[in-house]
Amino acid sequence: MFRQSQRSFALSIFGVQDNRRCGIVRPNASGNGVADWETLAMKSILKSFYARIPVIRELRFLSGQVVRELRHLADRLNQIQLQLLQLHATACVKTLDFEVRQYPRYVDTKRLLTYGFQVCSQNAEDGMIQEIFRRIGTTDRTFVEIGVGDGNENNTAFLLAQGWKGYWIDGNPAFLQTIRNRTDLTDECLKCLVCHVTRENAASVLRKLGVPDQFDLLCLDIDQNTYYAWEGLRQFCPRVVLVEYNAVIPPGLDWKARYAPDRVWDGSHNFGASLKAFELFGGQLGYCLVGCDFIGVNAFFVRADLVADKFAAPFTAENHYEPPRYAFLHRRAHPTSILDRQNARIPGPS
Repeated sequence: MFRQSQRSFALSIFGVQDNRRCGIVRPNASGNGVADWETLAMKSILKSFYARIPVIRELRFLSGQVVRELRHLADRLNQIQLQLLQLHATACVKTLDFEVRQYPRYVDTKRLLTYGFQVCSQNAEDGMIQEIFRRIGTTDRTFVEIGVGDGNENNTAFLLAQGWKGYWIDGNPAFLQTIRNRTDLTDECLKCLVCHVTRENAASVLRKLGVPDQFDLLCLDIDQNTYYAWEGLRQFCPRVVLVEYNAVIPPGLDWKARYAPDRVWDGSHNFGASLKAFELFGGQLGYCLVGCDFIGVNAFFVRADLVADKFAAPFTAENHYEPPRYAFLHRRAHPTSILDRQNARIPGPS
C-alpha cells in the first residue's frame, strides 16, 4: 500500500497519469501488464523530468535557433553559388565573344575558332564542324562517333538533327535511353552499339555496324585510348576526323599514354596523346591538322586532298595548338537535348 502511494505521488509530481488506477493495463508477452506499465511510466517520468531541467530547456531552445540559422545560411550559400555561376558564365561569354576577337590569331578567317558555336556539343565544335563542311562540302552526310556520352551532348547530335545519318558507339548504354522514345531517330538514320572500343577491335566494330570505308566525319572521344583507337581504324578513310587531345602536353612534344586495352581514364591529366602525336600520326594517314577548339579539348583533321588553301597553314601542332582552358567550359543555353530531326543542309563552299 505504501509503495503504491509512493508511485502515485511520484506520478502526480510529474503530471503522469496512473493508468493502472484508470483500468488501463496492457499485458506483455507473458500476459503480465505490470512490467510494461512500469517501464512506460518510468520513461514518461524521466522525459518530463528531463524537459523541466532549466539547462535542458535552454539547450533545446538554442538548438532550434541553431537549426534555423543553419538553414538560412545554407539558403544564402546556394544564392551566392548561383550568383558566382552567373558571373562565371558572363565572364566566359565576354572573353569568347568579344575579347578574343581583338587578337589577330583569332580573327584569321582561315582559322576555325571564330566560327564556333554550341548547340549539342560540349564547346563550340558544332560551329567548327559546320564551317569545315561549308568549305569542303559533304558527300554521304554520314558520321561515326565513338564516345557519345548520354547522347544529348556530343559532336554529332546536332548533325543528326540536321538530317545526317550515322553510327553511335559507347561503352555506357545511357545514350540508348536518350533515344528510346524518339520516333524520329529510327535505325534508318542512326545505328547504335554498346561496346568498349580498343585498338584491336575498332575496325571490326565498325564493320559489324556496316560503316563504309569512306564517309564524311569520324569523331573519337574515349579519353584514355583515343589515339590508339584511331590507330585501329587505318583501313577507313573519313574526310574529316575529330579527336580529343591532351592539351596539358606542350605542342612540340610527341607524347602518348601507355596503351592497355582495358585502361580507362582515371580523371588525371595522364591520358590520351599530345597534339603533336596526333599531327604526326594523322600525317601518316594523309590528314592535315586544321584547328583546335578554344578550350583545348578537340583537334580537327581534314584529308590532305581536300585542304587546298581553305585552312590556316602550316598544319602543325605549333600553329594550331590551344592550351587547356577548362575553366571556360559552360553551357550557354538551356539543358541540351537532341533537336527534332529535320533535313536541313549545310551551305556549300562559297
